[in-house]
Formats: sequence, C-alpha cells, structure tokens
Amino acid sequence: MSESSEMKAETTASPHQELFVLNRSLLDVRSLARILELEKGWIVPLAQSLEREAPRLGSRAELIAALDEMLAREKDSPTETATFLANHSTREQFRVVVRQFAVDGLTEAQSFFPIIARLPIHVQMPMMRVFIDEFGCGNYEQTHSRLYMELLSELELPVDLGSYLQGTNDESYAFVNVFYWMTQRASHPEYFLGALAYLENSIPYAFVCFADACKRLGITKHHYYTEHLHIDGYHARETRTALRELDAAAGLDRTKAWVGMQLGSLLIGQAFDAAVLEARRRS
Repeated sequence: MSESSEMKAETTASPHQELFVLNRSLLDVRSLARILELEKGWIVPLAQSLEREAPRLGSRAELIAALDEMLAREKDSPTETATFLANHSTREQFRVVVRQFAVDGLTEAQSFFPIIARLPIHVQMPMMRVFIDEFGCGNYEQTHSRLYMELLSELELPVDLGSYLQGTNDESYAFVNVFYWMTQRASHPEYFLGALAYLENSIPYAFVCFADACKRLGITKHHYYTEHLHIDGYHARETRTALRELDAAAGLDRTKAWVGMQLGSLLIGQAFDAAVLEARRRS
C-alpha cells in the first residue's frame, strides 16, 4: 500500500489530523475549500492576533536584534520539560516523545519547497542550500527523514508514516501543518522566512536535551539530533541571508517576519511540551 493510500485508509479524528492528511493529498476544489476552512478557524486568527501584538520594528537590524534577544532568553532559561527529557526520562518515556514527533521527522522539509516560487531568485539560493542539506545533499542515507527512521527502528517503532496518523497529539500536527500554510497560502513569504529563521537558530540549543537523553539512555541512532546540532549553525546563517536578500530585492515586511518567528517558537514549544507531558502521563 502506498503512503498516500495508507493515509487515506485512516480515519482522522481531529481537525489537525484531517488538515495534515489533506495537505499531503492531491487536492480538488472541495478538499482545498476544506483546508481553507480549517486554517481560517486556526492559523489565520492566530497570526492576526500575533500581528496586533507585534512591536514596531523600524529596520531589518531591529528585527534581527529582537530575534537574537528571544533566542538568548530561551537558551538561558531551559524549560522544565527539556530538563526532564535530558536528565530524567526513561527509555520508554523518550520513546513516546520520539513517536509524537514522527509526523514531523518522517516528512521533514517536504512542505518547504512551494515557497521557492514565491521568492526572488537571490532569496531562493540560501533557501535551496538549506533544503538540499535537509535531503542529505541527494544521499538517501543522510536525509534527515532517513536518520529519523533509524532512530525509530532502534526504539522498535514503525517507520511508515501511516502508523502515526492515530495517536499523535494535535500540537505535533499543528507544528507540521503551519508550514503548509506558510509556504502555500499565507499572504506573505516573510511568515515562512521568519519561522525558519527562528527554528534554524534555535535548534542548536533546543536539540541538546534530545542528544543528552540519547547519550544517557545509550541510544546509538542519535544522529537525527546530533546532525542538527552540527548543520543548523550553517542553516541559521543562511536564513539571515534570505531575510537580507528579500529586504534588498523587494522590501521586507518585518512585522510578518516577526510573526513567523513567534509562530515557530509558540508551536514547536507547544508540541514539545505536549509530547513530554504525554510521556510522563503514560508512565
């Protein structure tokens, strides 16, 4: 059974599950209308709310300074859930967290490519350098999704996406779904560029708790996390280059880029906290 048919065979039990399946399907008028309906009830008002609360940013330099301040604050104040995962989680609890993020790990960066057609060519270049790395520079064994499969296999979890459609938290689905919206239906590409800038700049500290847990628990297929710790320092610079190039080419909507950064922080934080909470609840 193909991946798409596996997905269709599942009964989606929540709007976020439904949205995830629709985002990865061949769309017709009815299914696209359903996507727009679901996003109108979720991400559109959330983005509008964050835009109303956004600070005045008079230049790209002010935007980057605000991002750096947010990153420093997060790095210096690790959450209780991150501390728990790194230092106290059992192998079974870690397994639950890995399972909750499988819909992301098994589809990593696949939703990104539609943004390319919406960007000036000088902005496309740094984005493509990031995207190529996500897919192992064309080497299947080094693609990030393949590294996630190896982690799943060591934890005796299935490696097919269809196995995770049921039992995944809405928060994990939301984190994946937001990138389909940003790349294909959000009014401005700055939402995506801002969110990706946040993620690539935050992962070098945010993934430390995963790497530490793998080391403590003796998990050998840790490369999904340790590779991100290595490569995302380069990606962080490329995302800043993309913001600079868009500003030079077309003028950067700094508010929408800031909203994208806030969405990235908010949704990945909610997904992580929900996954760890689920792991602790099950124990």
